[in-house]
Amino acid sequence: MNASDIRALFRGAEVHRDVYTSPDIYRLEMRHLFTNTWVFVGHDSQTPKPGDYFTTRIGDQPVIQVRHSDGSIHVLYNRCPHKGTKIAIDREGNTGKFFRCPYHAWSFKTDGCLLAIPLKKGYEDTGFEKTEAARGLKPVGAVHVYRGFVFARLAETGIGFEEFFGDSLSSIDNMVDRAPEGRLEISGPPLRYMHRCNWKMLVENQTDTCHPMVAHESSAGTAVRIFKEMGEPQPRPPAMQIIAPFMSPYEFFEKMGIRTWPNGHGHTGVTMSIHSAYDAIPGYFEALCEAHGEEKARAVMDENRHNTVYFPNIMVKAPLQQLRNFIPLGPDRTLVESYVYRLVGAPDELVALSAMYNRMINAPTSIVGHDDLEMYERAQEGLMSNGLEWVNVQRLWHEDEDYTQEAVENGTTERQMRNQFDAWVKFMTMSMEGAQTRVAAQ
Repeated sequence: MNASDIRALFRGAEVHRDVYTSPDIYRLEMRHLFTNTWVFVGHDSQTPKPGDYFTTRIGDQPVIQVRHSDGSIHVLYNRCPHKGTKIAIDREGNTGKFFRCPYHAWSFKTDGCLLAIPLKKGYEDTGFEKTEAARGLKPVGAVHVYRGFVFARLAETGIGFEEFFGDSLSSIDNMVDRAPEGRLEISGPPLRYMHRCNWKMLVENQTDTCHPMVAHESSAGTAVRIFKEMGEPQPRPPAMQIIAPFMSPYEFFEKMGIRTWPNGHGHTGVTMSIHSAYDAIPGYFEALCEAHGEEKARAVMDENRHNTVYFPNIMVKAPLQQLRNFIPLGPDRTLVESYVYRLVGAPDELVALSAMYNRMINAPTSIVGHDDLEMYERAQEGLMSNGLEWVNVQRLWHEDEDYTQEAVENGTTERQMRNQFDAWVKFMTMSMEGAQTRVAAQ
């Protein structure tokens, strides 16, 4: 499959079903899309001390985020250069001053450099120093830590961090600025939840504002009905503040607005969101004013973005200090990790509210998350039908849409989904074309 074939899968307002179902396209995504883009790895508070590490994936590539002895963060492929054995199998830990392969005891500094090989004399006069193995654990192509969030690009060369994200970083800024001390800390391990569907379905759903009042009627709708039958006792329980807005009418979501940025990033909740009407936490605004001054504190708090999608595969919810990572495991399998962060210097009630939201909405035992899961899995099964080949993303489409420019539109538009597929084509074909050019030259 070449670059022209990839472009043919997205025709403005329709996407071919193969992008969700084809094993071949999934493999190309892992080889090209997740190699050419900047992908979320973790947060620096997950590796606070030298030697601290945790393991994760970028696409289908196992990697290690580790804190080096000089305080810097490195992202290394989780593979010994000797026989290919995974260096770290635990989710997280502290390796001390070096990593040691469990197979043949090769050891490596925490920046990846080769430290020692047992019986090294066996490699004398073999040309070993010219091999890949002599260079140690391979680092990814590039790493950038932005306000505590660690991103990596697998490709050695490519689009720069600032160029890739641009003004979309304002959502991360808003989340961190909500901390009186200007920094976040991880609040425990993420909730992890397997979905039998393609990863892109979950990403699209983050800015799909026409489904909540339909898909969540059985959960959020039932809770709202029971609360009304109880006479709507006051003060409103935090659980009702969280779940009731899911049943807002279409007009509410239209007024929310959607903003899109180049390279597939965008967010719902431009003017307001389902998080705008939460009760104030005593003492929080005062702490923020003391840190920022009242004018900036109000500006930070007045920004209530709903879901910000960072292409290709994470969502950030700044008002609740959450991040969801959609990790592809196959064309029809996705592992979702839902993280909660603590605002350093803020009242503990804020992290308690965020944790409650995570349990109610995103957990395997959640009230709302199962509604979405059922829709994803129904869609994955339905797309195997041979009756139709195209998925429609045409709502409020304009034939001359320009995804290279920031735009703010009606909150029920599907522009952000189209924006994601425009970026999907761009980063899928970027290295394909380079490879084709090299082959032609030969």
